[in-house]
Amino acid sequence: MNTERSRWLWVALCVASASVMLLCGWLVPMHLRAVDVSVLQRAGKGKLSVIDRCVALQREGKGDAAELILQAAQNEKIWWVGNLPSVLAQHTPDEPLFPGGPMVTSNTPVTTQVIRLANRESVLAYLKANNSPAVLELLRTRDLTNTVLFSPSSSASGQAFDAAVSVTGLLLAGNHLTPGLADAIVERAAFARTRANAQPLEEVLMDLMSLGQRLNWGQLTAFVSQIQDPHALGVLADEMRNAGAQMPVLFSAVVLSGKPDEVAKYITDFSKTGFGDLGASLRYGEGGLEELLQRHQRIYSSAQRQQWSSSGPLGLFFRAGADYALRDPVFALMVKWFFYISSGFLLAAAAHFAWPNMLEVEEPTRARGFRQARELLFALGFLLVVLLLSEPFLASESQKADFAFRFRLPMMASVAAANIAPMVKTSFMNPNSLLTLGLFFVLQGLIYCACLVKLAEIRRQNVPARFRLKLLENEEHLFDAGLYLGFGGTIVCLILVSLGIGHFTLMAAYSSTAFGILFVVVFKIFNLRPARRQLLVQSEAQAIAAEDAAITATPA
Repeated sequence: MNTERSRWLWVALCVASASVMLLCGWLVPMHLRAVDVSVLQRAGKGKLSVIDRCVALQREGKGDAAELILQAAQNEKIWWVGNLPSVLAQHTPDEPLFPGGPMVTSNTPVTTQVIRLANRESVLAYLKANNSPAVLELLRTRDLTNTVLFSPSSSASGQAFDAAVSVTGLLLAGNHLTPGLADAIVERAAFARTRANAQPLEEVLMDLMSLGQRLNWGQLTAFVSQIQDPHALGVLADEMRNAGAQMPVLFSAVVLSGKPDEVAKYITDFSKTGFGDLGASLRYGEGGLEELLQRHQRIYSSAQRQQWSSSGPLGLFFRAGADYALRDPVFALMVKWFFYISSGFLLAAAAHFAWPNMLEVEEPTRARGFRQARELLFALGFLLVVLLLSEPFLASESQKADFAFRFRLPMMASVAAANIAPMVKTSFMNPNSLLTLGLFFVLQGLIYCACLVKLAEIRRQNVPARFRLKLLENEEHLFDAGLYLGFGGTIVCLILVSLGIGHFTLMAAYSSTAFGILFVVVFKIFNLRPARRQLLVQSEAQAIAAEDAAITATPA
């Protein structure tokens, strides 16, 4: 009676410990394909907030850029702005486009001002008087007649090309472009004149003119001042054209991070959720934005976990986990998985204690060490199930944009269409199919390992070889479990496909059976067959030895 009571006490203790381990693993805010919002919050501590950066920009005389960043902050419900809106409203609204040039207001985009005939002529005269070799090389492209995206400057509709050259020339003359982007523009301008191919240059001019249609002069200079190459410029210009109400978020991400290349890559790889995640990261200042770009993952937030970890011991553990997830993500992920594996191991131990004790007649079949191996296999399977149920965005499809839509003037569309054909890339396999294939493969691998453990256990049991052969026959259903799982997985996938549930494919469905056949065939041919042959030989040898002993013991 005491033994029975002690056994169930161990069951309860193991289940309680497994629950605690599972809770601890869940509280560690580290994920495979997502960055937890608590990590961004920790990253933002001690760094400048969005409002602090707006104040700094206003003091540097960049009030236009600060206004657009403030608009993004207010769109993201960041209300602790103090008197910043009134301070920004007091900065000088009018300023010259260049020394002695036309006055532009903060409410007027650059391109709108420059495309006016009087302003455009004034800008071109100023650029011609500039001694910069880069500006002069750009101005020489006005003599081109083989343009693709624009009408030539000398034509009746050449004002668009002149406006683009004017905006780009002003940026070059004022040293508002990075050396890398400035050199690329000059190189493309020379290439357009000497190699009779103006399209690369026109793409850059189109991107800068497009940005100038949406930003005033102060905002444009702040936005392009850290872009290093034409590719990043093209991606950001395209995203700016399509951003709509999210334009302040994109502008803020580029200016605050100072890493336009990473912002462009993030928006390209997460075309559906990128703007929302960038905007959410602004709540945690420059530190949160930089951490998001560095992790290059989507943002995940769990309201239940935030509620559970709001205070008390769970709150302390959660904050410690967030610190490790920020400083050492790999270690935090290892700790999280260790808790999950420990939980599965304890649950397997609880099942062992709950199982009836072995009868006395079965004692010879006991083999030491194999129970722990089975519990470890169960723990690995438990880890797989928990990850499938708890990991965010694990089966999410890729959001990477296939190609960027190139803005073209309507009058040039027919000419450009003959030379530019967007390349649409199709993925070979969607992530759901890959996840299904990986799931079936890992499950079949775990069953294969379980069969190996059972085979090794039978071979080490202290019973005659003939008895071990009988035990092997008794485990045939376990050895065929891979086939059963394979058929079951295929049937379930086919049913889900017919009902339109999920995004399973026929290849993923049939792979379940294929993996089952593969693993079972490998096990039975390369593992079970040699072991059974050895036991047959031992059984016959023992039978012959027993007969010889009987003959020897028989009196003559």
